[in-house]
Amino acid sequence: MDLVNHLNDRLLFAVPKKGRLHQACLDLLHGSDIQFHRHSRLDIALVKNLPLALVFLPAADIPTFVGEGRVDLGITGRDQVAEHEAVTPPTDTTGVEEILDLDFGRCKLQVQVPEKGDITQPEQLVGKNVVTSFTNLAEAYFRDLEDKAGAKAVNGDGDRRPRTNIKYVGGSVEAACALGVADGIVDLVESGETMRAAGLKAISTVVESTAVLIKSKRPSDPKLVNLIASRIRGVITAQKYVLCTYNVERPKLEAACKITPGKRAPTINSLEESNWVAVSAMVERKKIAIAMDELTSVGACDILVMKIDNSRTV
Repeated sequence: MDLVNHLNDRLLFAVPKKGRLHQACLDLLHGSDIQFHRHSRLDIALVKNLPLALVFLPAADIPTFVGEGRVDLGITGRDQVAEHEAVTPPTDTTGVEEILDLDFGRCKLQVQVPEKGDITQPEQLVGKNVVTSFTNLAEAYFRDLEDKAGAKAVNGDGDRRPRTNIKYVGGSVEAACALGVADGIVDLVESGETMRAAGLKAISTVVESTAVLIKSKRPSDPKLVNLIASRIRGVITAQKYVLCTYNVERPKLEAACKITPGKRAPTINSLEESNWVAVSAMVERKKIAIAMDELTSVGACDILVMKIDNSRTV
């Protein structure tokens, strides 16, 4: 009862309780200075330094709780949002709003078939058995294929039903073809190694997905939602960028700044030595090695790269 009373005056934030997004979400919360202690058997944790409570839920359930306004904020995969909206389309007051692409947990929901089989196009699976844990998206995807092919079945009540037989399996979907349960599957693929090991190949992509921060259309405290979103955006930016500083002669400054334009513009300060300036600019982490090579080639020197722990940028 005490816990229920505590939740009444707190913003509720749903995060995946396990799975591929779980640890990355915990790291993101830590970087955002959201301080909490989760008891081992509880799926609710009160945040110590903000009027906030974390609710640990299966990633697949988070769009439902946020979309119905039971929870204010959530982190889940875009694939899970699409799966939810395939059966429960959003309205003006229900459904979720995507605040931010978190740029981790990147994967694809793909149609996969046996590599040595005869099927090379998803249309060839119409009327066959398909296994997936994303039944709503799979049914919508194959219904569209059936519409285009004019292949529909009509039951005794006159309802139009998809001919493709979509079966639900909660895990080990990749084994369905080898076990003779399915002619093809629809499943999440990250590197593709698991699918190749199972003798499968991709023939179509249903949805491309990353982790996203979502909110209810009726949050209990919009100001706090914006504060949390700002903190998380700052952490994501800090993970994506580094700070590059270097010295360069003024005649070479224009060429150097084309290499490091910064998020808005580079910071430039004059040095005591005549005709020299110091430049600071944010550079994408994945591009920094090439940027340093190019800066060296145009005459920049004393090039330093520093990690950004946190940020507030626009």
